[in-house]
Amino acid sequence: MVLARSEVGHDPARVRRRRAGNAARLGLMAVPVAFFALFFAYPVTAIVRRGLHAGGSWQWGQFTQVLGRSDIRHVLWFTTWQALASTALTLLIALPGAYVLARYDFPGRHLLRAVVTVPFVLPTVVVGTAFLALLGRGGLLDELWGVRLDTTVWAILLAHVFFNYAVVVRTVGGLWAQLDPRQEEAARMLGASPLTAWRKVTLPALAPAVAAAALMVFLFTFTSFGVVQILGGPGFSTLEVEIYRQTSQMFDLTTAAVLTLVQFLALGAILAVHAWTVRRRETALKLVDASRTARRPRGAGQWTLLAAVVAVIAVLLLLPLAVLVRRSLTAPGFGYYRALTDPDGGTFLVAPIHAVGASLSCAAAATAVAVVVGSLAAAALARRDAGRIVRGFDALLMLPLGVSAVTVGFGFLIALDKPPLDLRQSWFLVPLAQALVGVPFVVRTMLPVLRAVDARLREAAAVLGASPWRVWREVDLPLVRRALLVAAGFAFAVSLGEFGATVFIARPDNPTLPVAVARLLARPGDLNYGQAMALSTILMVVCAVALLVLERLRGTDRTGEF
Repeated sequence: MVLARSEVGHDPARVRRRRAGNAARLGLMAVPVAFFALFFAYPVTAIVRRGLHAGGSWQWGQFTQVLGRSDIRHVLWFTTWQALASTALTLLIALPGAYVLARYDFPGRHLLRAVVTVPFVLPTVVVGTAFLALLGRGGLLDELWGVRLDTTVWAILLAHVFFNYAVVVRTVGGLWAQLDPRQEEAARMLGASPLTAWRKVTLPALAPAVAAAALMVFLFTFTSFGVVQILGGPGFSTLEVEIYRQTSQMFDLTTAAVLTLVQFLALGAILAVHAWTVRRRETALKLVDASRTARRPRGAGQWTLLAAVVAVIAVLLLLPLAVLVRRSLTAPGFGYYRALTDPDGGTFLVAPIHAVGASLSCAAAATAVAVVVGSLAAAALARRDAGRIVRGFDALLMLPLGVSAVTVGFGFLIALDKPPLDLRQSWFLVPLAQALVGVPFVVRTMLPVLRAVDARLREAAAVLGASPWRVWREVDLPLVRRALLVAAGFAFAVSLGEFGATVFIARPDNPTLPVAVARLLARPGDLNYGQAMALSTILMVVCAVALLVLERLRGTDRTGEF
């Protein structure tokens, strides 16, 4: 009766179309829900159950025992402390760059934006290796002044700033470019100083974007694995590194399960706050065309600020990569690169160069999976009238970015070991793990564009008798084709560099590039170290080429999102 009354006076055809749209949305959600249930929730639950469920009951008392250990408390403290310090340092260094790239128009601006984004898509293993070449044994600082900063907290903090600089520039700078500068100019005409006008007018408008960027940086640094694993040495361990150590070295699944749940609860709190800041950002501001707010620098002060930002980018972002390339070329006649073609019989069952082809093929397969799953999820989420369940699934899609990738990888080995999901010997296990990380990037790239499509176009096609599939193919797809290509590029880049889960499931005869680099670094000797530098350089070049293609496809970025 309630439904009948609500539909009185409504066009029956519109009611049927609405019902068909709701049914189509649920159909679109079926594949993403099944994918995340089988390859994310099931493996994570399996490893938690293995660690905390014994004798037919849950051993929740293990929480107090594990968290009461002094070594675990030290890990929790360091994880939180370094994430807060990394976030503050990243904001301090990157906000001037966000302002310059948002408000200044100068030659090479788009190239500089691409350069800034390169570190974000680089694998964490490459970032750690680059800073080893700069700060570690035989690195540039060691050669010039005899100073080594590896295995220190400063190496970790600087590497995190390097990795997350683009998060602040893209998120804050994207919004800054769309703020109407006339509001701040009006405040100055009324007698406010430049600092007061910025503090009273611009800063409150930027606050949601700054908060969102800070939360994302905190999320990435709180769950840091590759950087801390390479640069931290035995003295520093984050939750992610400790989970890896407890599972792979200590075989203590109880401690690993407790730490996984702690990380999961922290992630849930971070994502809840992030969702709130994003909603504020979407609803509280009036924005203008970003292409009309950038101006050429005026006066010595603005040119000095531009020069300072370029210098910071050169030293902080480009220098470690340049030192990495230089270190890979120190052997005469490209000796380290030639050594990659020879199987050493110890670290790998195949020549290290085989990892290049393995990584490319796995990343391509992972991209295909991520694009299909992410596009279906984005299409289901694009409707503004989506229900609470659908909106809740939007938040769940972000979980693979923060939940321990180590837990997911080890969970794959534990859970996917029986028919019909016995995939332990399948090469496709690696692409599945990589796709989990790629799907959130696909959704975040596709969703704003799909929501911008005029709903009346879809309604008109439906009125003319088009099925939901044909509406998507004839209306949505032509409008979002470029965003789809950008999403595929991001999925490819992040899949190429996935390390936390892949380190558990990559087969010895088919290692990916990040796994190969980590294994070479773990072995002593200049040849192994040089080969790690060479493989890292190859991986960096592949990721940079993918990013440059993305920038060309993206054109002018008006959203400020990744």
